[in-house]
Order: sequence, then C-alpha cells, then structure tokens
Amino acid sequence: MPRTSRRKNNWRLRSKEALQRLGPGAGAIIAFLAIALVGSLLSPTFLTQRNVTNVMRQTAMLGVVTVGMTFVILTAGIDLSVGMVLSFTSVAAAMLFDNGQGLPLPVVFLATLALGSAIGAFNGFMIIWRGAAPFVVTLAMMAIAGGAALTVSGGKPIGGIQGVYAWLGSGSVGPIPVLVLLMLFVFLLGAFVLRYTPYGRQVYAIGGNEEASRLSGIAVDRVKVITYTISGLLSALGGIIFSARVTVGDPWAGRGLELDAIAAVVIGGTSLFGGVGTMWGSLLGALIITMINNVLNLLNVSPYMQGLAKGIIILAAITLYKNKEA
Repeated sequence: MPRTSRRKNNWRLRSKEALQRLGPGAGAIIAFLAIALVGSLLSPTFLTQRNVTNVMRQTAMLGVVTVGMTFVILTAGIDLSVGMVLSFTSVAAAMLFDNGQGLPLPVVFLATLALGSAIGAFNGFMIIWRGAAPFVVTLAMMAIAGGAALTVSGGKPIGGIQGVYAWLGSGSVGPIPVLVLLMLFVFLLGAFVLRYTPYGRQVYAIGGNEEASRLSGIAVDRVKVITYTISGLLSALGGIIFSARVTVGDPWAGRGLELDAIAAVVIGGTSLFGGVGTMWGSLLGALIITMINNVLNLLNVSPYMQGLAKGIIILAAITLYKNKEA
C-alpha cells in the first residue's frame, strides 16, 4: 500500500477512535461548532454578548423540555404532548397568578408543576395499560392539552405577569440569566440521575432490551410511569419559563416544540430505539436547534422558508453524526 494511502487510513482510524471516545454525542459537537462558525461568518452580530445571551435565554425553555424527552426516548418511547402541555401549563400559571392578585407565587409554581406531572403520569399509565403505543397516547394528549389551553384562555394570551415572576424571565445573577441557571441545574440533575442512580440505570436497561429488563426483575411499568411523569413535570417547568420570559401565558406557546425537542435529543446522539444517549449531548442538541433559529432570524430568512431551512440543516447534522459514527 502506498505511504500516502497508509497515512490517510491512519488519520481516518485515529479520527474515528477519537469520536468514539467522545461518546454518542460526538456528532453534536461537530454540528455545534460548524453552526457557530457559519453563524459568525454570515452575521457580525451572532457572537455579540447580547445575541449570545438571547440565544441562551431562548434555549432555556427547549432545554428543560429536552431533558424530559431524553428520559423518554432512552426508554424507546416518545412524548408528542410536551408542546401542548407546555402551552396549557403556561396559561394555567398565568391564570392562577392573576396579575399578582391570585395565589401566592410559590403555590402557583407548585400547582403548575403538579398539573404537568399529573398529565405525564396519566400518559405513562395509559401506555402501560394494555401496552398502548406511546405515539398514540401522547398524540391524543397533545390534542387534549392543546384544546384545554384554547378553551380556558378563550384562544387569547393571558397577560399580567409581573414582579418576581417576570424577573425570573428577564433577571440575571451576575452576567448569567436566571433562566440559563435554571436550565443548567435541570440538565446537571438529569445527568446525575441517569449516571448515578438505580432509576437511571433502569432507564438505559429498558431502552436496551425491555423484555430482558423485565425478566431481570426491573419494574418496567413503574419506571415508564415515572419517566413520563418527569416529562410532564419538565414540560410544565417549560411553561413557567415561557410565561416568565414573555410575561404572558399563551395557548400556542409550545406549538411544534415536541418536534424541536425530539430533534435536539436525536442530534445529541440519543438513539430513537432507546438505550443509548447522554444528557450533555441533548444540551448541545437544544443549543443547536436554537442557534439555527437565531441565525435564520439574523439573516432575515422568511418565516415561510425557516421551517424548510431548519429541516435541511437538522438532516445534515444527523447525517454528519451517523457518518462519523459509522
């Protein structure tokens, strides 16, 4: 074999080994760096402090929902209801707050999180009851939650969010926005649970082989209910984040968010077949989705073309990841 060919093959082998050491999110790193580079070249404002802070704030809502979606997909499930649950809970939180004249703020937050958790638990129960398909159950819940949000709000945003509630969406601790700190805390907690707790190991096991997990003594049904409950809880947290950032509860707040969350998880290296994936990869995936939206906005791409452009970029990122792992 010629020396040049041997060098080329050795370089490919070393590159592949380096990517394998990085784990299932290796492709997300490449995609993240590529989009950051392209964005900085195409727009002089992309890397400004103001825009970076804006991107991080925008990522917070998608980020916390992505954590819940990661748990779900790791079990080889899917949750299509997260966007509309977020919409419903954002409206519920705004109505409970009622211009500061309603329930105390801690009670508002607890009630909103409890509502999201209850919806997620119901999803999980319906899925384990007679083995219902997660796609069908959560699709039905997406319609139910979306209809409920429109019904209780009359199809209009619910405003009046102010004070500490609004500060959560606009305030900072030093240079770091509060919402970003909250998102990072949720990701760190999710990563800890996945790596260091029996529940996390059971999530991976169920996604890898559900029947073998059941035979080994894992309470598969209980783990699934807990997983969908977490997804509902974090969707409600996303609703709180959204309403705090824009100071309204909006029945359309989460429209299409389920697709962005699924894309973020997959771009981050989590297999749709379950059992493989990391939280840090999902965080990168959420950042990638938000950065794509931000770059398209900075370039004044028509809203009618943004969905097309974003879909093509996501497919390219996933293809890059697969090629590097092959």
